[in-house]
Amino acid sequence: MRTLDQILEIKGYEVLTARPDATVFEGLSLLAEHEVGALVVLDAVQPVGLFSERDYARKVILKGLSSRNVLVRDIMASPVISVTATLAVDKALGIMTDRRIRHLPVLDGQGQITGIVSIGDLVKDIIAEQQFTIEQLQHYIYS
Repeated sequence: MRTLDQILEIKGYEVLTARPDATVFEGLSLLAEHEVGALVVLDAVQPVGLFSERDYARKVILKGLSSRNVLVRDIMASPVISVTATLAVDKALGIMTDRRIRHLPVLDGQGQITGIVSIGDLVKDIIAEQQFTIEQLQHYIYS
């Protein structure tokens, strides 16, 4: 089974971030501009939360609030659930399923953020690995 670091080597290590005092509108603008579903909220260099489209939908729009007046800190998911880059993909998927989260920040050995994976990234990798196994078995059977 592959590790999250191997996923990030392919996907890339870029992590979009927001400040806790940014407005939700600013956060949404970043999400839309980069076509991603979540931002890591950093207080200096320390991850303190995660802001997602889901947070906006459930905590702003459904309550009739304005994204220009609400701060990210007021609706972000906190504390941050994170993992290390050496974690196996299936273990990370288990954490995401158990915690009902769609994005998982990845930290290095010093606790610094090095990447973020989505549930889609992990499912895609598992499907590719299974497809490879199927092809290998078919090759073995028909050879």
